[in-house]
Amino acid sequence: MLLMAGHSRRDILAAASALALSGLLSRGEGGTMKNPRIARVESVPLMYPTVGRFKFFESPDGKSTGRPAVLVKITADDGTVGIGQSVPVNRWSYETLETVHTTITRYLAPVLVGKQVFDAEGIEAAMNSVIAPSFSTGQPICKAGLDLALFDLTGRLLQQTAGQRWNRTGRAKITLSWTLNPLKLDDVPGLIEEGRRRGYRHFNIKVAPDVRFDVELARLVKRLVPDGFLWADANGGYDEAAALEAAPKLADAGVAVLEQPVRPNRLSALRKLKKQGALPIILDEGVVN
Repeated sequence: MLLMAGHSRRDILAAASALALSGLLSRGEGGTMKNPRIARVESVPLMYPTVGRFKFFESPDGKSTGRPAVLVKITADDGTVGIGQSVPVNRWSYETLETVHTTITRYLAPVLVGKQVFDAEGIEAAMNSVIAPSFSTGQPICKAGLDLALFDLTGRLLQQTAGQRWNRTGRAKITLSWTLNPLKLDDVPGLIEEGRRRGYRHFNIKVAPDVRFDVELARLVKRLVPDGFLWADANGGYDEAAALEAAPKLADAGVAVLEQPVRPNRLSALRKLKKQGALPIILDEGVVN
């Protein structure tokens, strides 16, 4: 996800405004408040090569497409620059590399130029005036890149890291898992070995919609990595019946948690899965504000 856990788009934009009100903004000559205006907004579409298979980064015929990203650069009138990125994945969301680039260039950039960089409410209102919100933020992946660039820019003005702005201390290290997304079970030992060579000891598997394959995959990974933490991510790929079938079988196979088993708007299915209690259910795509 592009946003820090526990913080929404509004949090990222509002953090700077809160600091401005508390007098923590850097000051220019003469002690006047330094709140420059946005002079330029640029977006550059990119496609990064990937290592290994990832089902969302491939064409319908199975060829690797790479990882799309739109680099966002916002320059203030005092020369300060902030960098962000949007990561639109058309097989995962309704946003694409092209829509993000054109939306920023044709709609969002023009209304942001001239806005004060710490005017969180004004910036959000301006973006919503040309790309309206719906059930959730209108084109959230696109706007996330602008949010991140603004957060970077205002952080540079404040000379503070994200952790300092949120009064949070950093960690010396963080444990990560290696993602397994094989086409066939014969590929699994080699993928696990590759992860181990890179220092990973815990693994997550991409599952859905084939429950039988998913359970066999989970059993194999758990047998090969008995001491590792194993979790499954369906990315909303199961329907209700398949999710209710899969959860207890995955639990029996050694899976510790199931992420986003059904599509974000399948709230009744999520309630049933929670009531079933076979596995802890965590959400990703379904977390909106």
